[in-house]
Amino acid sequence: MPAAINSVQCFYSSIQFNSDMAIEHRHIEVFRAVMRSGSVTGAAGLLFTSQPTVSRELARLEDQLGFALFDRVRGRLQPTARALVLYEEVQRSYLGLERVLATAAGLREDPGGQLSLVCVPAFAQALLPAVCRRFMLRHPEVSIAITPQESPLLEEWLSAQRHDLGLTEHDSPPPGTRLDVLLEADEVCVLPEGHALLGKPVLSPADFAGQAFVSLSPNDPYRLQLDEVFHTHGVSRQMRLETQSAASVCSLVREGLGLAIVNPVTALDYAGNGLALRRFSVSIPFRISVVRPEYRPSTPLVDDFVAALQAEAAEIRRRLA
Repeated sequence: MPAAINSVQCFYSSIQFNSDMAIEHRHIEVFRAVMRSGSVTGAAGLLFTSQPTVSRELARLEDQLGFALFDRVRGRLQPTARALVLYEEVQRSYLGLERVLATAAGLREDPGGQLSLVCVPAFAQALLPAVCRRFMLRHPEVSIAITPQESPLLEEWLSAQRHDLGLTEHDSPPPGTRLDVLLEADEVCVLPEGHALLGKPVLSPADFAGQAFVSLSPNDPYRLQLDEVFHTHGVSRQMRLETQSAASVCSLVREGLGLAIVNPVTALDYAGNGLALRRFSVSIPFRISVVRPEYRPSTPLVDDFVAALQAEAAEIRRRLA
């Protein structure tokens, strides 16, 4: 049996059930071993014990539970529906402990430090790769965990102090955090290379009249703003495609399926690879903010990562200019 599993079982055996049943953790270990191996013989091998011991402990567990966990079919154990449900819960407990042990092992073996980031999914793809490259040139020994998440869970996790840093499109801090604006810029037009409208440095709403348009989903806040702009200007577009992310929008535009207006960070990530950018005559503001939990212990690494974010934001502003 792997050492990690042995460690999990030792740890698991050190805690107490909050239950009136006289069930011991050894019973749970036996049940899990039988489920994993499919037989009493296999379970005995996993637990380094005898077959009679496994059979006895399994019988005691069924007696305490008040229902059978296995049907005995021609000498083989067949899990009941209740056993399958119970096994799922047992597995969740063991896997959670295995993750704790793996994290502890990583902390022991990696003295360089760790950073935990949560961000809007678009930033995990279009902004953070370049920032991580900048940061890890100075700190190659540091581990970085990036968790993409949508609002409002993103803000909830930051308020819960679960991450060292957060990146959001909001301009107000979640409770228990402080917020600094990293980048402010307008949404930009994206067109496939070779499109006739590329002859114009700035596109107006009228330029999109009758054009095939690739849009974000109907409930997206930027989609709502854009729809209002075109409605105000009396411009009708051919709404051919809808998708959930700006990256997907850019991919569709690159294939020549229409025009679009998206955030500048994602647009720059696709620029020059079958996609071209132009300014839009109407300002649709786009903002990236850095969120720092106030009650989570900070380290100099956090400040260095923010510095890398600021350097990349300056580069984005230069490219947009």
